[in-house]
Amino acid sequence: MLRKAVYAGSFDPITNGHLDIVRRALCSFDQIIVAVAFNPQKDTALFSVEERVEMIREELGDLGERVVVDAFEGLLVQYCDAMDACAIIRGLRAVTDFEYEFQMAMMNRHLNSGIETFFMTASEAYLYTASRLVKEVSRLGGDVSGLIPKGVNQRLKAKFADS
Repeated sequence: MLRKAVYAGSFDPITNGHLDIVRRALCSFDQIIVAVAFNPQKDTALFSVEERVEMIREELGDLGERVVVDAFEGLLVQYCDAMDACAIIRGLRAVTDFEYEFQMAMMNRHLNSGIETFFMTASEAYLYTASRLVKEVSRLGGDVSGLIPKGVNQRLKAKFADS
């Protein structure tokens, strides 16, 4: 039986920090499911769910069946159950991330004690990288290459050129 973990987030857009977490998590799990989370009533993302899934698949395609890219809405622990995953992967950059992620992990444990949360610290090169900041800097004409994959950067520039 495969040891599967879910790495969920909005990934709007996916960054090199996110990709680093996925690749490093494969050392501990047989398969990582990268799950784009969305709420149709509240989603104000720059990229559509379909665009985000496509970008992630493009960037992680070299990993074959070890990485599955999907989208979901609703409770993460219910999604993990449906996917037969035993764990949730969460990336941490700073102490403030930990406070929020710890609360979420405790709620998820309350909802389903059979799913563990694994916290992974961001690699040093990506400690300050956040999708929110990447979008803002790009929107204002700043250079975010090195923080996001080349293909994602091209799509980001095209989004802002259209607006």
